[in-house]
Amino acid sequence: MIRSAIFDGPHLPLRVEASDRPALRPGEALVRVSLCTVCGSDLHTFLGRRKEKTPCVLGHEPVGVVEEVAGEVLAVGGEPVRVGDRVVWSVAVSCGACFFCTHGLPQKCESLRKYGHEPVTPQCGPLGGLSTHCHLLGGTAIVKVPANLPDGVAAPAGCATATVAAMLRAAGKNLSPPPFPDDGESGSCVVLGLGMLGLTACAWAEALGITAIACDVSDARLAQAARFGARHLAKPDALADLVKSVTHGRGADTALELSGAPEAARVSLEVLRVGGTAVWAGAVFPTDPVPVLPEQVIRRCLTVTGVHNYAPPDLDAAVQFLAANHVRFPFAELVAKSFPLADVNGAFRFAEAERPVRVAVVCD
Repeated sequence: MIRSAIFDGPHLPLRVEASDRPALRPGEALVRVSLCTVCGSDLHTFLGRRKEKTPCVLGHEPVGVVEEVAGEVLAVGGEPVRVGDRVVWSVAVSCGACFFCTHGLPQKCESLRKYGHEPVTPQCGPLGGLSTHCHLLGGTAIVKVPANLPDGVAAPAGCATATVAAMLRAAGKNLSPPPFPDDGESGSCVVLGLGMLGLTACAWAEALGITAIACDVSDARLAQAARFGARHLAKPDALADLVKSVTHGRGADTALELSGAPEAARVSLEVLRVGGTAVWAGAVFPTDPVPVLPEQVIRRCLTVTGVHNYAPPDLDAAVQFLAANHVRFPFAELVAKSFPLADVNGAFRFAEAERPVRVAVVCD
C-alpha cells in the first residue's frame, strides 16, 4: 500500500491518504521514497504564492530505492536501472522527440510533466516526493546515487544542485574539477542570494578553483557562505566596491542571480567585467522591470541568459559534485530538521516559521 501527502489547496492541511500500487507501463519504474526535502517552491505553493492543479502530491527533491521496473529503464549514463538501485530523478518528464527536446531544452518539452506539480489521477501512482512511493514515468532522467552520499544531501540534487549545474554550464564553465589547475587563472563569480542554490554555487565555484564573491542581505547567510567556499562576502551596498577590489577594477567574469530580486538582477550586470556573463535563475515569479541599457550591453560585450530547471546531464553532474564534495562542505547541516510523513504538516509549519535552508520529510 502507498501513502501520500495530498495537497488540496493553499493553507489547507495536507492529508495522508492510502492508494494502491500502480500498474507500470514499459519504461516506467516505482521507487520507494526514503526522504524528500521541502524546496522553497513547495512552501510557496502551500502558502498560495504559486498555483498548482489540485489535488496533487508536492515534492520534487526526493531520493529513494527502486522497487519495481517495467521493461528497459536506463539511467542518464546509459546503464540499466534495476530493483535495489538508490536513485534521484529529474523534476521534468520529457518526450525526447519534440522541438525543444531536440534543441537542448528538454525541460521545456511540448508535452512536459513535472514531479510535484501534477494532479492526482487514477491512471498512475503518486507523481510527487511527499509519498512512500513515486511513479517514475518514461522520459524521466534518473541518476544512481553512491552509497556514501547521505539521503539529506542527495535529495536536493534533483532541483537545487542540478539547477546550479545548469547555470554554471550556461556561463561556459567546465563542471569538472579545476579547469586551470596549474596557472592559477581561476576567475571570479559573484553569487547573489544565498539560499540552497546560492550556497551550492559558492561551493561548486570553490571546487572549480573560481573565486566566489557572495552577496546577501542576511549576516547569517553570509556566514554560511564562508563555510561553503565563498572567499569574499558583502551586503548589497558594499558589493560593487568589493568586486572592484577583488578583480583589480575589471569586474567579475560571471554573476549568478539567485535571489529573485529585481535589484539583484540589475546589480548582476553592473558588477561584470567587459565580456562577462550574467545568469539569472532566481526570478520565477513576476517582478518589477529591470532597467537594461542596450548600449552598455553592446559596448561591454555582456551576455545575459536565463536558466529554468535543467537538462539530464546537469542532474548527473550534480550527483557527481555532491559525491565528491559533501564532506568538504557542510551540506548535511542545511537540513535543519526531519519529520515523518505522518507529520508532514509539521514540516511545512516549521519551514514557514523558521525559514531554514531545507527541512526533510522521511517517507519510508
